[in-house]
Amino acid sequence: MVATMKNTLTLVMLVVLLTLAGCASWTHGNGVKQVGSVVDYLYPNAKEPPAMKAGVTYLRPPVRVGVAFVPGSGPVSALPETEKIKLLERVRASFSKHEFIGNIEVIPTSYLQPKGGFTNLEQVARMFNVEVVALLSYDQVQFNDTNVLSVLYWTIVGAYIIHGDQYDIQTLVDASVFDVRTNKLLFRAPGTSQIKGSASMAGFSERARAARAEGYNKAVDDLVPKLQTELDSFKERIKTDVAFKVENKPGYSGGGSIDWLMLAIVGVLVAMGYAKRRTV
Repeated sequence: MVATMKNTLTLVMLVVLLTLAGCASWTHGNGVKQVGSVVDYLYPNAKEPPAMKAGVTYLRPPVRVGVAFVPGSGPVSALPETEKIKLLERVRASFSKHEFIGNIEVIPTSYLQPKGGFTNLEQVARMFNVEVVALLSYDQVQFNDTNVLSVLYWTIVGAYIIHGDQYDIQTLVDASVFDVRTNKLLFRAPGTSQIKGSASMAGFSERARAARAEGYNKAVDDLVPKLQTELDSFKERIKTDVAFKVENKPGYSGGGSIDWLMLAIVGVLVAMGYAKRRTV
C-alpha cells in the first residue's frame, strides 16, 4: 500500500515537473516570428537596403496593377493563403477608387519564388498582364519574455526597430509599389499593430493564433488609409516630377487637362445653343 502510494506520488510529481518544464520552455523562449521581406525577395544578396533606381519612368493609364504578398520564411507558417487573399482584396479596393488605375489582379503568393528577384517579378507580371505590382511584406513577432526580443526589420527604404513586452504581438505590413519595366519603386506605405496578450497559460495557443490573425488585420487597417494618401500624393507628383512621363492608352483621357478642355468646349456649345434658341 505504502509502495503504491509512493509510486502514485512519484508519478504525480513527475507529471507536474514535466508540465512546469513545458511551461518554462514556452515562456522563456524568444517567441514566434513570421517574416516576408521584400528586400530578401527582390534583392536576395543585398547586405543593406538598395539604392533606388533613377531615370524616367513611363506610365500609361489606365495602369494595370497586381497585388501580392512576398514569400515568407520562419519557424512557423504565416497566414493561410485564404486569409492573405482577403487582406489583398482590401488593398485591391484601395487602388480601385482611382480612375487612372485599370485592372487590378490579386496574385497568390505561390506564384512568387523565395528570393526570386526582379526576374521572377517580371515573369509573374507577364503572366497576370500587369505593369505595376504592389508587394506586401510583413514582420510579426509574438513576444514571450519581457523585453527579450527586439526586431530590426529592413524595409525597402530603411529599418524599423520593434520592442515588445511579454505576450505582445507586434505586426508590420509594408506595401511597396514597383513599376515592373524599370524595377523602380513608385511609392510605399506601412501599417502596424500591437495586440496585448494574457499571461494565462490556459488555452493560450488558440488565443495567440487568433491574435496573430487579428494583428495582420489591424496592421492592414492602419495601412489602407496611408496607402490611399500615398496614391493621391503620387497622382499629384507625376504631374510635375520630370522622372515620370504619362502617356495615356488609346481611348483614355485620364481626368487631366483634356477633360477640362472637353468640358469647356461642351460648355461653349451649350451656351451657343441656348443663345440660338433665345433669338428664334
